[in-house]
Amino acid sequence: MNILMIEDNHSVCEMMAMFFKKNNWDYEFAYDGVAAEEKFAAAPDKWDIILLDLNLPKKDGMQVAADIRRISPTVPLIMLTARDTESDQVLGLEIGADDYVTKPFSPITLIARMKALYRRTQLAKLSQQQTATTSDFDIETEHFKMNTKTREVYLFDQPVSDLTPKEFDLLKTLASKPRQVFTRSQLLQLVWDYEYYGDERTVDAHIKKLRQKLEKVGPQVIKTVWGVGYKFDDEEE
Repeated sequence: MNILMIEDNHSVCEMMAMFFKKNNWDYEFAYDGVAAEEKFAAAPDKWDIILLDLNLPKKDGMQVAADIRRISPTVPLIMLTARDTESDQVLGLEIGADDYVTKPFSPITLIARMKALYRRTQLAKLSQQQTATTSDFDIETEHFKMNTKTREVYLFDQPVSDLTPKEFDLLKTLASKPRQVFTRSQLLQLVWDYEYYGDERTVDAHIKKLRQKLEKVGPQVIKTVWGVGYKFDDEEE
């Protein structure tokens, strides 16, 4: 992996550098929001994962996250935050973060989450490299088509673009079994590939962001089943 860690605490950076070296990963640090944006914008395709602290000098981490997402809708992004309020965490996920880790954190836990996110991202890239025509769709319903190899998505014959890796995986999971209700816990295990120990706000935040993108092309097809979870259903539309 090639990692950009945006963190103003030099001790934390030095600690994580030891773990990055142990895994034979390349890495660079940015210690404030302005430097981080300059470094990322100079080579946005260079980075496999962005680690972003929200409490940064010169420019707030939330704004940095939003700016990164404008440049690259898909680069894997993990937030590092001492803000443990629900609103801060949900806002970060809504901006486009794939995951968050609350400080103080265990380096081993962070490394595990990085590996899980990277693994899913690489599997998606491998699927893109496989031969497939645009007319080959793995998932088709009455108003929905998805090609998991080319990562093309059409809803009501309109393309759905700028999906993050997690949003794509979440939509694929729901649409692969139309009208089946998935609990938040099930979605955490299927989409995030590891336990969140009951932190189901992650699912809600990603559902909200995914719905906003789907609503740009047609009626809403991700339904809330109150007290249970979510389902994909386009038959009513």
